[in-house]
Amino acid sequence: MRDCSTNRAGFDRVLIAVAATFLAVSATSALAGQSDTPRTSAAELAIDAAVPRPEPANVPPPTIGDFKIESTASVPDPAKTTAPAPSTTATVPDPRPAETVAVPAAASPRSDAPKSDTATTTPATPAPATAAAPAAEPVKAASSVAPADQPVADKLRDMLASKALRTFDRKGERAAVEKFYSAREYAPQWTQAGKLTASAKGVVARLKDAASDGLNPSDYPVPDFAAATSPDQLADAELKLTASMLDYARQAQSSRMHWSQVAADILYPEHPTDPAEVLANISTAKDASAALEGYNPQFKLYKDLKAKLAELRGQGEGPVVQIAEGAPLAFKAATKKQPEVAPEDPRVPQLRAKLGVTENPDDTKYDAKVAAAVRKFQESADLKPTGVLDDKTVKAINSPKRDRQIDTVIVNMERLRWLPRQLGVPSLNNAYVILNVPDFTLKVMQGGAPVWTTRVVTGKPGNHATPMLTETMKFITVNPTWNVPPSIIYNEYLPALQQDPTVLQRMGLRLERNRDGSIHISQPPGEANALGRIRFNFPNKFLVYQHDTPDKHLFAKDERAFSHGCMRVQNPDQYASTLLNIVMPNDKYTPEKIRSMYGRSEVDLRFPTPIPVHITYQTAFVDESGKLQMRRDVYGRDARMLPLLKNSGSRDLENVVAHANPSYVRPSGASLPSNVAFNNDYGSSGPSFFERLFGGGPSVTPPAPVGRRPQAQPQQQRRVITR
Repeated sequence: MRDCSTNRAGFDRVLIAVAATFLAVSATSALAGQSDTPRTSAAELAIDAAVPRPEPANVPPPTIGDFKIESTASVPDPAKTTAPAPSTTATVPDPRPAETVAVPAAASPRSDAPKSDTATTTPATPAPATAAAPAAEPVKAASSVAPADQPVADKLRDMLASKALRTFDRKGERAAVEKFYSAREYAPQWTQAGKLTASAKGVVARLKDAASDGLNPSDYPVPDFAAATSPDQLADAELKLTASMLDYARQAQSSRMHWSQVAADILYPEHPTDPAEVLANISTAKDASAALEGYNPQFKLYKDLKAKLAELRGQGEGPVVQIAEGAPLAFKAATKKQPEVAPEDPRVPQLRAKLGVTENPDDTKYDAKVAAAVRKFQESADLKPTGVLDDKTVKAINSPKRDRQIDTVIVNMERLRWLPRQLGVPSLNNAYVILNVPDFTLKVMQGGAPVWTTRVVTGKPGNHATPMLTETMKFITVNPTWNVPPSIIYNEYLPALQQDPTVLQRMGLRLERNRDGSIHISQPPGEANALGRIRFNFPNKFLVYQHDTPDKHLFAKDERAFSHGCMRVQNPDQYASTLLNIVMPNDKYTPEKIRSMYGRSEVDLRFPTPIPVHITYQTAFVDESGKLQMRRDVYGRDARMLPLLKNSGSRDLENVVAHANPSYVRPSGASLPSNVAFNNDYGSSGPSFFERLFGGGPSVTPPAPVGRRPQAQPQQQRRVITR
C-alpha cells in the first residue's frame, strides 16, 4: 500500500490548482461542501467535475496520476504536442479494478485505484499520455559496417557459410577466418568502399616480395582488386588475399616442408602459427608488411643469409643473357690532370641489367655506377675487386655457379626456419651452443656473438650421420663410462665376437647379459675410453652426445665425418670451462680445474640452468668477416630438399612424412657365440640403457680385470656436483 502522506500531498496540490477558480466565483463557496443546498452555478459544477470525491470507505485520496497532470519536472512543448481528439464523453477515472488496467512500464502498479462517483458510467477513451503502450520491438544495435561495404559484408557472410568454399583447405584456418569476420560483422578487412586499405597494401607488398626471404611469390597469389567491381568479386578477392597471407605466415615461420620429409634423423620442436593470432596481428598492425615479414626468423644467422641472397640476385641472376667477351672495360675518375674516362661498349646495357644497375638502362657508357657493380660482384665471386670488366669477370658473371649458390642459400634459409625462434637462454645473456655439421665446427654463443669455437668430428654419411636436433645440455660428466649403443653392439661387436670371442676382453670392454636377454657392453673411465675424459650430455631420442676422444689426429683433416653419429670435441676441457663459467660464473672453472678431476670415478657437473644445443646443417653461412661460406653437402640434405622446394605445384609439402627413425634397439637375428665369457651371469637389474648413456641412474659396476670373471664387485663411485 502507498504511503498516505504521499497521497495527501498530491491531493493538496490538486486543491491548490482549483482554488483560484473557486475564490473568483464566490467568497462563500468555501463552505459549499458543508451545505445541503444543491449547487446550481457553473463554477460549482466545474469544481465538482474537477475534484472527484472519495467514497465513505477507507479509501486513500487520489494521486496526481489520477488527474493526468504532467509533472513539473518534464513539461512537454505545446508546439510539439498533438492534442487528443475532442470527446463528447466526460473523462472519468477507470472504475475497473487496478489489476485489469494496463499500466505503463515506468509507472508503479496500484492495487487501490479509486472509483468515480460521477453519474456517467461509460468510460472515455484514455488520453495518449496514460494509454497502455504496445509491446516494444527489440532495438537493433547500429551496424558497424559502413553502408558502402554492406553488400560485400553480405557476400562474405554467405561465402563463409557455404560448405562449397574451397579457399581455405585447413580446418583450423577456416574456423579462425570465420570467427574473425563474424566479429567484424563480416566487414571487409582489405577494402573500404571498394578501395584497398593501407593494411591491404602492406600485405600485398610483402607477398609480392616473398622472394627476398627465399620464398616463391607464386605460392601466395594476390587477387586483382582493380578488376573486382561487384560485391561478389570483392568478397572473393578479400578471402583469397586472407588465404595467401595465412599461407605466407605459416610457411615463413615453419618452412614450406616438414623436416621429416628430408630424413628420419631430424627432430626440432614444432612452432606452428596460430591463424587467429596472425589475423589479429596483421589486422591491427600499424605496418602490416613489417608484421607479416616478422614471421620469418629474426636471428642473425638468417638475416645474414637473406642479405647475401639479395647480393647474389642483384649481381648475377638478372635476365637470362650472356655477356660477350671483349676488350677490358675500366672506368677512371676525373683528376686534376685528366678528365673522367667512361668507355662506351654495346655490352654495357646487358651488363647493367645483369648486375641490377637500373639507372640509365640503355646507356652504353661504362660509368662509375657500372664499375662499382662489377667491383661488388668480383668481391662476392672471390675475384680481385678491380672494377675492371675483363674476360675472367665475364666468365664468372655468365657462370651457372651463381644459380647453384642462390639455390644453396635458399635451402639453408629454409632449414633455419626449423630452429626455435629463441635460440638462447635470456637469463644467461642468450647463451647457446650451435654445431654446424658440414663445417665441422662448434660455437658457444652469448650476447649474439661467439665466445668460443672448436673443431669437431661428426658422423659418417649413411647410417651414422649426426642427427639434426635441438635439445638442452643439462650436465657434464668427467671420467665417463662408455655404454656402447645397441646399434654398435649388434651390428659391429657381435659379428666381431663370432670371429674372436676374446676381442672385447682385449679391448677392455665389459660384456653383460640383461634380464631381457639383450646384451650390454661398456668401457670403464680412463685415458683409453672411447669418450675420452669428458662427455657433454643433452639427452635425446637419437642417443648422441658430444665428448672428448683419444683419436686427436682426426682434427687435422678438413672434412671430419668419421664418427658413429656422436660429436667429438677437439678441446673438451676448454669447452667445459666455457660452459660452466656461463651457468656458474662464481665457481671460476678453468681448463686446469677441469683436468684436475680426471681419474677413475665419474663426476657429474650439473647445470643450474640448461643450455640449448642446436645441431644444424649449414652448407651456406656468413662468417664473422661477413663473407659467404659454402660447404659440401656431405649428407645430401640439399639434394633432397631442392626438388621439393621447386615443386611449387604441390600444396602438401608441410605434411608430416612417417619416416622410420633410426633403430637403436636390438636387431633381429643377432646372436652370441657359445664360448663368450660374460662379466655377469645373474642378469642386470641396474639402470636402463638410456640412464647409463646419459647418467641419472644408479652407479654402475666397474669392469673386471681382463681375463677374469668376477663373482661380486664393489660399486663404482659416482659424484654429482650441483649448484
